[in-house]
Order: sequence, then structure tokens, then C-alpha cells
Amino acid sequence: MSTLEIRDLHVTVEADGGAREILRGVDLTVRSGETHAIMGPNGSGKSTLAYSIAGHPKYTVTGGTVTLDGEDVLAMSVDERARAGLFLAMQYPVEVPGVSVSNFLRTSVTAVRGEAPKLRTWIKEMKGAMEGLSMDAAFAERSVNEGFSGGEKKRHEILQMQLLQPKIAVLDETDSGLDVDALRIVSEGVNKVAENGEVGILLITHYTRILRYITPDFVHVFVDGRIVAEGGAELADELEAQGYDEYVKAAAGA
Repeated sequence: MSTLEIRDLHVTVEADGGAREILRGVDLTVRSGETHAIMGPNGSGKSTLAYSIAGHPKYTVTGGTVTLDGEDVLAMSVDERARAGLFLAMQYPVEVPGVSVSNFLRTSVTAVRGEAPKLRTWIKEMKGAMEGLSMDAAFAERSVNEGFSGGEKKRHEILQMQLLQPKIAVLDETDSGLDVDALRIVSEGVNKVAENGEVGILLITHYTRILRYITPDFVHVFVDGRIVAEGGAELADELEAQGYDEYVKAAAGA
């Protein structure tokens, strides 16, 4: 069992006129086998939280702690965080021309597992995971995300998660840009990872449509750089019906 603990996290980003505080004291705990959904309006800091956990150099942590199983995540480099068991599925996956999906995935798995999987075993494992995500086997020889549609890029992110089997997976707006069929396939892929009870999932989204397929254990409302409300899956239904206005107004008046 693993635990990601975030305590009083403050994060700034450089902007015109100097550093701007985005996260203003975030407290959150994600454990193995739990699915947490973070919901909130645009500009509330949800993606900043995701990239700060992953170690993006654009964001500066000015206060608070992030630990994974008691180890200081903020003291780790980006690759150390990945090897420790943190995974980030990006909202806008980048293209890596000249690097095949197969080589990229095998290199990543080797770094995390500590040894390269045997080639014959690896091909079977990779192809099985691709079939489950309705990905053509030919994708394995294409350059990473180059020429991929939005849905193909997101399926590739979930493919990585399935093969790497992280301790904690942060999914940053994985539902954005997906049509109905791709949303269902991606959601089924996430659920497959969650089934074993060994991965904690932090799902960041604007909308409830992905939550029709992935049922969260906890829902957190994110406004103005902090969590302002928490509840179960029923909170997502409330947000679908009423929106974020009351939370935004309450945060502005606080």
C-alpha cells in the first residue's frame, strides 16, 4: 500500500510583473486503491497541482510538503519521481519524433523495473495492452505521438500507465478532446489499472462526463488554488447540476 501526502502546498509561477502564487495551501492524501477526482473551473490551479507533483521546472514550490510513502518527493528529480512510482498523464502529450512507441515504452519500463523485459515477453505484454485499448499494432513502430489524433494520444498515455504500473497516477484532463468512443475506451483502461487496488488515481477534470465511466471514491472542488469542498461521487452530480458559482463566490468572499 502506498500513500501520497500533500500538506499546505504553495506554488508560484513566473508571470509579467514577477512571481504569481497559483496554489495557496493544498492538503490532499491519495492512497493505493483510491480514485480521487479534482474538479473546478478554468484557472483554478488543477493542472498546476499535477505538474508540481511531477516536478515541472516552470513551477516553484514556496511552501509545504509532498511525500510518497514518507519519502520527500520535492527533493527528487523528475526521473527519480517517476522511478519512485509517480506517473503523470498529460493534458497535451508531446510528440517525440524519431523515437518509436515500442522503444519508448520498453525504455520507460526498464527504468522503472530496474531491468529490461525479455523481448519476446515484452512484445506479448505490449501488444496485449494495446489490444485492450483498441490500438492498432502498427502504432508500436510509429514515432511517439507524431501524427496521432487526440484520442490516440490519450490512449497512449493510458497504455504507458498500464505497463508502468505506478504507485500513484495523476491524470490531467485525460478526457479533453475525446469523442464518446475514445472516452469509453480510455475510461475502461483506467478502470483496468484501478481494479488491482494497488494504484492510487488522482483524476483532474472540468466535467463529469468521464465520471460516468470512472466512479471516484472522493471528489474535491478546487477553486483559487485550494480545495474548498470535498465529498463522495454524489458531489460530482451536484456540480453537474449547479456548476461552480457558489464555490467561486464563497472563495472570493473568504
